[in-house]
Amino acid sequence: MHLTVEAISFLLLIAFLAGGIDALAGGGGLLTIPALMAAGVPPVAALATNKLQSALGTGSAVLAFFRAGRIDVQAFALPAAAAFAGSVLGATIVQHVDPSFLAAFVPILLIAMGFYFLLAPKMSEEDRHARLGRIGLTLVCGGIGFYDGFFGPGTGSFLTTALVALGGLGLVRAIANTKFLNLATNIAGLLAMIAGGKVLWLLGFTMAAANIAGNQVGAWLAIRFGGRGVRPLLVVMSFALVVKLLANPTNPLWKFLHG
Repeated sequence: MHLTVEAISFLLLIAFLAGGIDALAGGGGLLTIPALMAAGVPPVAALATNKLQSALGTGSAVLAFFRAGRIDVQAFALPAAAAFAGSVLGATIVQHVDPSFLAAFVPILLIAMGFYFLLAPKMSEEDRHARLGRIGLTLVCGGIGFYDGFFGPGTGSFLTTALVALGGLGLVRAIANTKFLNLATNIAGLLAMIAGGKVLWLLGFTMAAANIAGNQVGAWLAIRFGGRGVRPLLVVMSFALVVKLLANPTNPLWKFLHG
Protein backbone atom coordinates (compact mmCIF):
# COMPACT_ATOMS: atom_id res chain seq x y z
CA MET A 1 0.00 0.00 0.00
CA HIS A 2 1.06 3.62 -0.57
CA LEU A 3 1.39 6.11 2.29
CA THR A 4 2.09 9.82 1.91
CA VAL A 5 5.17 11.47 3.40
CA GLU A 6 2.90 13.22 5.88
CA ALA A 7 1.36 9.92 6.99
CA ILE A 8 4.77 8.28 7.43
CA SER A 9 6.06 11.28 9.40
CA PHE A 10 2.97 11.08 11.63
CA LEU A 11 3.54 7.35 12.24
CA LEU A 12 7.23 7.89 13.08
CA LEU A 13 6.29 10.57 15.61
CA ILE A 14 3.69 8.27 17.18
CA ALA A 15 6.17 5.37 17.29
CA PHE A 16 8.71 7.59 19.05
CA LEU A 17 6.13 8.75 21.61
CA ALA A 18 4.89 5.18 22.09
CA GLY A 19 8.44 3.98 22.78
CA GLY A 20 8.90 6.63 25.44
CA ILE A 21 5.56 5.82 27.05
CA ASP A 22 6.35 2.09 26.97
CA ALA A 23 9.60 2.71 28.84
CA LEU A 24 7.86 4.88 31.44
CA ALA A 25 4.53 3.15 32.00
CA GLY A 26 3.68 0.66 29.25
CA GLY A 27 0.78 0.96 26.85
CA GLY A 28 2.47 2.42 23.78
CA GLY A 29 0.36 0.18 21.54
CA LEU A 30 -2.62 2.31 22.53
CA LEU A 31 -1.08 4.94 20.28
CA THR A 32 0.54 2.97 17.45
CA ILE A 33 -2.33 0.67 16.45
CA PRO A 34 -5.05 3.33 16.09
CA ALA A 35 -2.48 5.65 14.46
CA LEU A 36 -1.73 3.00 11.83
CA MET A 37 -5.45 2.51 11.23
CA ALA A 38 -6.03 6.27 11.06
CA ALA A 39 -3.29 6.44 8.38
CA GLY A 40 -5.25 3.96 6.27
CA VAL A 41 -3.51 0.67 7.17
CA PRO A 42 -6.04 -2.23 7.31
CA PRO A 43 -6.76 -3.48 10.88
CA VAL A 44 -4.94 -6.84 10.73
CA ALA A 45 -1.95 -5.32 8.89
CA ALA A 46 -1.86 -2.61 11.57
CA LEU A 47 -1.72 -5.25 14.31
CA ALA A 48 0.98 -7.18 12.44
CA THR A 49 3.16 -4.14 11.69
CA ASN A 50 2.81 -2.96 15.28
CA LYS A 51 4.03 -6.38 16.44
CA LEU A 52 7.21 -5.96 14.38
CA GLN A 53 8.11 -2.51 15.70
CA SER A 54 7.03 -3.41 19.24
CA ALA A 55 9.07 -6.63 19.31
CA LEU A 56 12.25 -4.78 18.38
CA GLY A 57 11.57 -1.99 20.88
CA THR A 58 10.79 -4.46 23.67
CA GLY A 59 13.87 -6.50 22.77
CA SER A 60 16.10 -3.49 23.35
CA ALA A 61 14.52 -3.00 26.79
CA VAL A 62 14.93 -6.69 27.68
CA LEU A 63 18.62 -6.52 26.79
CA ALA A 64 19.10 -3.53 29.10
CA PHE A 65 17.27 -5.18 32.01
CA PHE A 66 19.10 -8.49 31.47
CA ARG A 67 22.49 -6.80 31.52
CA ALA A 68 21.48 -5.13 34.78
CA GLY A 69 20.61 -8.53 36.28
CA ARG A 70 16.94 -7.62 36.77
CA ILE A 71 15.33 -10.51 34.82
CA ASP A 72 14.82 -13.92 36.48
CA VAL A 73 14.73 -16.15 33.40
CA GLN A 74 14.48 -19.40 35.37
CA ALA A 75 11.51 -18.27 37.48
CA PHE A 76 9.57 -16.89 34.51
CA ALA A 77 10.45 -19.43 31.80
CA LEU A 78 7.16 -21.34 32.24
CA PRO A 79 4.95 -18.20 32.32
CA ALA A 80 6.82 -16.94 29.25
CA ALA A 81 6.14 -20.22 27.43
CA ALA A 82 2.41 -19.95 28.28
CA ALA A 83 2.34 -16.32 27.16
CA PHE A 84 4.05 -17.33 23.90
CA ALA A 85 1.49 -20.08 23.23
CA GLY A 86 -1.43 -17.80 24.08
CA SER A 87 -0.13 -15.09 21.76
CA VAL A 88 0.27 -17.51 18.84
CA LEU A 89 -3.34 -18.60 19.32
CA GLY A 90 -4.65 -15.03 19.56
CA ALA A 91 -2.67 -13.82 16.53
CA THR A 92 -3.85 -16.79 14.48
CA ILE A 93 -7.51 -16.26 15.35
CA VAL A 94 -7.48 -12.50 14.68
CA GLN A 95 -6.38 -13.09 11.08
CA HIS A 96 -9.68 -14.85 10.42
CA VAL A 97 -11.87 -12.14 11.96
CA ASP A 98 -13.95 -9.83 9.75
CA PRO A 99 -11.95 -6.57 9.32
CA SER A 100 -15.12 -4.51 9.79
CA PHE A 101 -15.55 -6.08 13.21
CA LEU A 102 -12.01 -5.08 14.16
CA ALA A 103 -12.52 -1.54 12.87
CA ALA A 104 -15.57 -1.19 15.14
CA PHE A 105 -14.01 -3.10 18.06
CA VAL A 106 -10.77 -1.10 18.33
CA PRO A 107 -12.35 2.26 19.40
CA ILE A 108 -14.45 0.49 22.07
CA LEU A 109 -11.41 -1.31 23.48
CA LEU A 110 -9.37 1.91 23.36
CA ILE A 111 -12.00 3.66 25.49
CA ALA A 112 -11.90 0.79 27.99
CA MET A 113 -8.09 0.90 28.09
CA GLY A 114 -8.17 4.68 28.59
CA PHE A 115 -10.40 4.30 31.64
CA TYR A 116 -8.17 1.50 32.94
CA PHE A 117 -5.11 3.74 32.85
CA LEU A 118 -7.10 6.62 34.32
CA LEU A 119 -8.43 4.63 37.30
CA ALA A 120 -5.73 2.00 37.93
CA PRO A 121 -4.17 2.31 41.43
CA LYS A 122 -0.49 2.99 42.01
CA MET A 123 1.65 -0.10 42.52
CA SER A 124 4.03 -0.86 45.39
CA GLU A 125 7.80 -0.76 45.04
CA GLU A 126 8.25 -3.52 47.67
CA ASP A 127 7.97 -7.30 47.21
CA ARG A 128 4.95 -8.85 48.95
CA HIS A 129 3.45 -12.29 49.52
CA ALA A 130 2.33 -13.86 46.23
CA ARG A 131 -1.40 -14.54 45.91
CA LEU A 132 -0.90 -17.10 43.13
CA GLY A 133 1.59 -19.93 42.79
CA ARG A 134 3.68 -20.56 39.70
CA ILE A 135 0.95 -22.56 37.90
CA GLY A 136 -1.72 -19.94 38.60
CA LEU A 137 0.52 -17.12 37.40
CA THR A 138 1.40 -19.17 34.32
CA LEU A 139 -2.30 -19.49 33.41
CA VAL A 140 -2.82 -15.75 33.89
CA CYS A 141 0.17 -14.98 31.64
CA GLY A 142 -1.21 -17.37 29.02
CA GLY A 143 -4.52 -15.48 29.03
CA ILE A 144 -2.78 -12.11 28.73
CA GLY A 145 -0.64 -13.57 25.95
CA PHE A 146 -3.81 -14.47 24.03
CA TYR A 147 -5.01 -10.88 24.40
CA ASP A 148 -1.66 -9.58 23.16
CA GLY A 149 -1.76 -11.79 20.08
CA PHE A 150 -5.37 -10.83 19.31
CA PHE A 151 -5.04 -7.07 19.94
CA GLY A 152 -2.17 -5.98 22.19
CA PRO A 153 -2.36 -2.43 23.58
CA GLY A 154 -1.89 -2.31 27.35
CA THR A 155 -0.38 -5.81 27.56
CA GLY A 156 2.74 -4.56 29.36
CA SER A 157 0.65 -2.81 31.99
CA PHE A 158 -1.60 -5.87 32.42
CA LEU A 159 1.44 -8.09 32.93
CA THR A 160 3.05 -5.66 35.37
CA THR A 161 -0.20 -5.40 37.34
CA ALA A 162 -0.49 -9.21 37.45
CA LEU A 163 3.09 -9.65 38.66
CA VAL A 164 2.62 -7.02 41.38
CA ALA A 165 -0.91 -7.87 42.53
CA LEU A 166 -0.82 -11.65 42.06
CA GLY A 167 2.88 -12.54 41.91
CA GLY A 168 3.94 -10.36 44.84
CA LEU A 169 6.78 -8.64 42.98
CA GLY A 170 7.88 -5.09 43.66
CA LEU A 171 7.32 -2.63 40.83
CA VAL A 172 10.88 -2.55 39.47
CA ARG A 173 11.19 -6.36 39.42
CA ALA A 174 7.73 -6.61 37.88
CA ILE A 175 8.57 -4.15 35.09
CA ALA A 176 11.82 -5.97 34.25
CA ASN A 177 10.21 -9.42 34.09
CA THR A 178 7.19 -8.00 32.26
CA LYS A 179 9.53 -6.99 29.44
CA PHE A 180 10.75 -10.60 29.24
CA LEU A 181 7.18 -11.94 29.10
CA ASN A 182 6.10 -9.23 26.66
CA LEU A 183 9.00 -10.07 24.35
CA ALA A 184 7.76 -13.67 24.26
CA THR A 185 4.22 -12.56 23.32
CA ASN A 186 5.50 -10.10 20.72
CA ILE A 187 7.73 -12.67 19.01
CA ALA A 188 4.94 -15.27 19.04
CA GLY A 189 2.38 -12.86 17.62
CA LEU A 190 4.87 -11.62 15.01
CA LEU A 191 5.67 -15.16 13.84
CA ALA A 192 1.96 -15.93 13.43
CA MET A 193 1.45 -12.68 11.49
CA ILE A 194 4.48 -13.43 9.28
CA ALA A 195 3.02 -16.85 8.51
CA GLY A 196 -0.20 -15.12 7.49
CA GLY A 197 1.67 -12.60 5.29
CA LYS A 198 0.24 -9.58 7.12
CA VAL A 199 3.39 -7.59 8.05
CA LEU A 200 4.28 -4.33 6.24
CA TRP A 201 8.03 -4.81 6.58
CA LEU A 202 9.48 -1.47 5.47
CA LEU A 203 7.01 0.55 7.53
CA GLY A 204 7.49 -1.75 10.52
CA PHE A 205 11.28 -1.47 10.52
CA THR A 206 11.10 2.30 10.05
CA MET A 207 8.71 2.67 12.98
CA ALA A 208 10.89 0.29 15.02
CA ALA A 209 13.86 2.66 14.73
CA ALA A 210 11.71 5.51 16.07
CA ASN A 211 10.27 3.25 18.78
CA ILE A 212 13.72 2.19 20.00
CA ALA A 213 14.83 5.84 20.12
CA GLY A 214 11.71 6.68 22.11
CA ASN A 215 12.43 3.82 24.52
CA GLN A 216 15.89 5.19 25.17
CA VAL A 217 14.58 8.70 25.83
CA GLY A 218 11.79 7.32 28.02
CA ALA A 219 14.25 5.26 30.07
CA TRP A 220 16.40 8.35 30.61
CA LEU A 221 13.37 10.38 31.67
CA ALA A 222 12.26 7.62 34.05
CA ILE A 223 15.66 7.60 35.74
CA ARG A 224 15.86 11.38 35.90
CA PHE A 225 12.30 12.43 36.67
CA GLY A 226 10.16 9.31 37.24
CA GLY A 227 6.94 8.48 35.40
CA ARG A 228 4.65 11.18 36.80
CA GLY A 229 2.17 12.53 34.30
CA VAL A 230 2.55 9.71 31.77
CA ARG A 231 -0.77 7.99 32.47
CA PRO A 232 -2.85 11.17 32.00
CA LEU A 233 -1.00 11.80 28.72
CA LEU A 234 -1.73 8.24 27.60
CA VAL A 235 -5.43 8.67 28.43
CA VAL A 236 -5.68 11.95 26.50
CA MET A 237 -3.86 10.54 23.47
CA SER A 238 -5.98 7.38 23.48
CA PHE A 239 -9.26 9.29 23.55
CA ALA A 240 -7.99 11.68 20.86
CA LEU A 241 -7.22 8.75 18.57
CA VAL A 242 -10.67 7.28 19.28
CA VAL A 243 -12.19 10.52 18.04
CA LYS A 244 -9.94 10.36 14.96
CA LEU A 245 -11.05 6.81 14.16
CA LEU A 246 -14.75 7.53 14.72
CA ALA A 247 -14.54 10.67 12.55
CA ASN A 248 -14.01 8.39 9.55
CA PRO A 249 -17.47 7.86 7.97
CA THR A 250 -16.41 4.40 6.74
CA ASN A 251 -15.96 3.10 10.30
CA PRO A 252 -18.77 0.60 11.04
CA LEU A 253 -19.23 1.98 14.57
CA TRP A 254 -19.64 5.52 13.16
CA LYS A 255 -22.36 4.21 10.85
CA PHE A 256 -24.09 2.49 13.77
CA LEU A 257 -24.00 5.59 15.99
CA HIS A 258 -25.45 7.71 13.19
CA GLY A 259 -28.18 5.27 12.27
